[in-house]
Amino acid sequence: MDLLIRQPYTAADVSRAVQREALELKVWRQGRTDPLAEGLAQLDDYLDRMELSTGTLVAFDTRSQAAPVHERTVFSQRTTPSGRTVTLLRA
Repeated sequence: MDLLIRQPYTAADVSRAVQREALELKVWRQGRTDPLAEGLAQLDDYLDRMELSTGTLVAFDTRSQAAPVHERTVFSQRTTPSGRTVTLLRA
């Protein structure tokens, strides 16, 4: 996993807890295939090991034929191979 964010907080019952968010980063490079499937599978494995139900995949398109960044940047939802819902940011 490329980034694990841990945010401590106080729960409603005044106990201490930690919110965790997992992010995986992929780069779509010139001459390579779209890393989406690989990224979803990799993130799925990390989420399983961390016992998390959701995560975020960020895929940067650095190919010369990619649309301008302001046109290609979009958020969507995807499903991992084991059925987890993740947020996908393509940029």
